[in-house]
Amino acid sequence: MTVNILFKIAAVGILVSVLGQVLKHSGREEQAFLTSLAGLLLVLYWILPYIYELFETMQELFAL
Repeated sequence: MTVNILFKIAAVGILVSVLGQVLKHSGREEQAFLTSLAGLLLVLYWILPYIYELFETMQELFAL
C-alpha cells in the first residue's frame, strides 16, 4: 500500500466532513447523509483491491 492512498482517504474525509457540516447547517440533512455515504463508497472502492489481496495472502499462508 502506498502513502498516496492514505492521503486520498484523508482528503475525502476532510472534504466530506466540511460538506456535511455546511449541508447540515443549511437544513439539508438528507443531502449531508448522501454525501457521507458517497464518500464512504468511494473510499471502499479504493481499498477493495487491498482487502482482496490481504485475503488471498492469508489463504495462501494457511493453505494446507
